[in-house]
Amino acid sequence: MIRTVIFDMDGVIIDTEPTHHNAFFTLFAELGLAITEEEYTTFLGRSTRNVFQKLKQQYQLPQDVEELLAQKRALFNKSFDEDATLDLLPGVRNLLDDLRAHGVQLVLASSASKGTIARVFQRFELAPYFTHLVSGEDFERSKPDPAIFLHAAALSETPLAQCIVIEDSANGVAAAKAAGIYCIGYASPHSGGQDLHRADRIIQDFAELSAASIIATVPT
Repeated sequence: MIRTVIFDMDGVIIDTEPTHHNAFFTLFAELGLAITEEEYTTFLGRSTRNVFQKLKQQYQLPQDVEELLAQKRALFNKSFDEDATLDLLPGVRNLLDDLRAHGVQLVLASSASKGTIARVFQRFELAPYFTHLVSGEDFERSKPDPAIFLHAAALSETPLAQCIVIEDSANGVAAAKAAGIYCIGYASPHSGGQDLHRADRIIQDFAELSAASIIATVPT
């Protein structure tokens, strides 16, 4: 029986990926970096700090990682605050309500910064649903490293066999499987055609999920 669901955030709860994409590519242009869309898709699921650590080394950027982080977050925050169309993904609120009504514990494990998580949770009033919020900025290595999911499961005080992860990126799915946790892959139309083949189950719409079906899942 499943007792805890561990959610990713960007691309799973809310579609902020286009906002992140625009912020990244605006900064890439300012830095003179010719990052391709193909290369960018490999960043999905990783923390912004990890992305800029990689780019700084790869392109010998003179800026400090913290400076790059601050620039990108400022661009993201401005777009996020000004975009009145942003909303939770279809079916997510209903699923959260259903899971809470059935006593399933919810934990967030996102590569997003604490500031971005706080912004999303405040705007969409998500705090009452989740017992713990875990940010990728607290980990030295990003997904596909399993540390963030192992930590989330430990906080939930739930055995790994009674947890499920919901992810939309190849890196996130890989991290969940490396942690030994059953993973549902959400094939988001906004996540760059991510390869989710390692997920235990792939959905196209959150209407495919219910608290009853999740609770009854038997991890393989």
